[in-house]
Amino acid sequence: MLRILFGEPPRKDEGKLLEAFQAMERFAALLHERIERGLDPDHQLRKYEIYTLGLISSLDELEQSVYAASKYAALVTSPTLEGMTDEEQVNYNRYVYFDKNAFIRLFSLLDKLGTLMNDYLHLETERVKPHFSYFTVLRRMRERLSGTELTAKLLELKESGMESMNRLRKRRNMEIHYMNSEMKDDLQQNHEAYFEQHRLENLAQQTQDLARMLDLVLDTLKLTFHHAYSQIKH
Repeated sequence: MLRILFGEPPRKDEGKLLEAFQAMERFAALLHERIERGLDPDHQLRKYEIYTLGLISSLDELEQSVYAASKYAALVTSPTLEGMTDEEQVNYNRYVYFDKNAFIRLFSLLDKLGTLMNDYLHLETERVKPHFSYFTVLRRMRERLSGTELTAKLLELKESGMESMNRLRKRRNMEIHYMNSEMKDDLQQNHEAYFEQHRLENLAQQTQDLARMLDLVLDTLKLTFHHAYSQIKH
């Protein structure tokens, strides 16, 4: 959808993105088939189906936001706010919009996935923490399912993306709880030299962090939904 902003044709799903979509769609199709056969007396499968369809939409929205943020970031060349042309300022504002949209959606998607995992794996994470995140669910898996292949692989993925994840988490927390995340550097610079030009945040690193975390999300979804399919299938 958003590729039209850059005069490009619609996205063609391929690679890890396609594999993640296929894993979720296969799981949803299995659930739907079971439901149609009357094998869902307690409506648990229907709940999983709704979660899965929601995650498919969330991944689509996340990928588009990451893509748009990277495209607009590439159009900003000035190192300072004051040095921007009018066109660059417009592109920077668009970058900020899609960047925020992306990192907020990323954590939202993971938390939705955590809710599904907690349910189908019977982890009862809510007994430990009523309002839990995906990462709380991972800790719960480490406690209760430490010997499983899924737990090992998901923990390995988390560790591999720790640096980018921590930077994005700080930016998300700053945006939600304190101030606009892109203004954090402005505050620091004002402490240092109020009348100097305001340097932009590191757009290259920020777009790289988003790309790395999208890749981690794709691997996480593929692993989790292959496992969920095998659990329901048998």
